[in-house]
Amino acid sequence: MNLDSVRQDLEARESWLSRVAARETTSKGRERAEELEPLRLAYQLDRDRIIHTRAFRRLKHKTQVFVTPDSDHVVTRMTHTIEVQQIARTIARALNLNEDLTEAIALGHDLGHTPFGHAGEEQLARLLPDGFRHNEQSLRIVDSLERDGQGLNLMYETRDGILCHSKGRASVTSEDGWGQPSTLEGEIVKLSDSIAYLNHDIQDSIRAELIAEAYLPRLSRDVLGDDHSTRIEALVTSCVLASMRTFETDHPTICLNPIALEAIDKLRDFMFERVYGHERTLEGAALGQSVITTLFEYYMSNPDDISGWSLPQDPVWRRAADYISGMTDHYALDQARVLKLL
Repeated sequence: MNLDSVRQDLEARESWLSRVAARETTSKGRERAEELEPLRLAYQLDRDRIIHTRAFRRLKHKTQVFVTPDSDHVVTRMTHTIEVQQIARTIARALNLNEDLTEAIALGHDLGHTPFGHAGEEQLARLLPDGFRHNEQSLRIVDSLERDGQGLNLMYETRDGILCHSKGRASVTSEDGWGQPSTLEGEIVKLSDSIAYLNHDIQDSIRAELIAEAYLPRLSRDVLGDDHSTRIEALVTSCVLASMRTFETDHPTICLNPIALEAIDKLRDFMFERVYGHERTLEGAALGQSVITTLFEYYMSNPDDISGWSLPQDPVWRRAADYISGMTDHYALDQARVLKLL
């Protein structure tokens, strides 16, 4: 047995996937051609490249919802990303789709998130002439900022899934929002993102005593269950069964059955009303937005203080945005204090 035979076995395994799965052999490829790896197919290589980035490491110190939490068990961007990966991989394996591509998209989808969660994202969007979206920043990181400006040279389908993973306030399976992925693997990550964040945000909110399980919408509890693992299992099962039926048609898609979709959408609306818009949540968000504003104003006036996590040929506002959005919560707060901006 030699390396050539290992590669042949890997290619054979990929050929056994569903007819609607993404494959290395049918991919649109990389922007810059590369030699084939003997031990890894292309999407696995993408997955591994993302894990070894600086941006991925920093996710462990970035807020999901609660700014400066007083518990070590509150979800961070890193733990959220791992949960999305796990849910998405389960769905992809059950549907015989490409697990490597699914995991690569899941691991890279939130690389561009700012410190202080969506509050930081919203504030940076107000400050920049072209606005700011974390999905676009995630793509910018893997395309341009990592590897000292060389980027990771990922496969087209990985990049597309990262860019099109976010829904905004649209229904969790809606084609609205910030783009529709071109692969079913990308669609899996888009749905898994919602399944993960809604369920772990419920856990965090219960620990913070903002809500209790009994407060959740009756339909959601009746359809999905009354605890964390039961809800996730119900949603994953619904997704696999409903999606599998579409694979027999000319329009395969990743979806939920109608009652599960209604239940998760009601759960999402409840969380926006009772948690994401709660006074305590907004107080933390206001602190984060204030830090981002003061840092941005400082770096606009002092561009020489912007670190190497930016491209020197870009305008100052773009370099400042790259630097600030890459910060962890703690680093942003420390920088504001060191610069005597707080």
